[in-house]
Amino acid sequence: MELLELRRRAMSEYAVWNTILTFIVGLIGFVMRDKFNELGRISILLNKTREEMARDHITRTEFRYDMQQLMDRFDRLEEKLDDLVAAPNRRN
Repeated sequence: MELLELRRRAMSEYAVWNTILTFIVGLIGFVMRDKFNELGRISILLNKTREEMARDHITRTEFRYDMQQLMDRFDRLEEKLDDLVAAPNRRN
């Protein structure tokens, strides 16, 4: 009789322990799934941000090229203004 009672108590303790472990493993699994889903969402947002940055912003090389063109135009405009200012002085 004692052996049967000890066996029932041991089985009951195992059942409680299994229930606790199952709950903990399930909770860990749920949290990990949620974190992996969040990681995937953040990855998608990062890729979209990179695409928008590439679309909306220019590179340093493009900026330098555009600035050089602008400076060249200002130089030509300055030469024309100098010619206009010098032309009346030559007539006199």
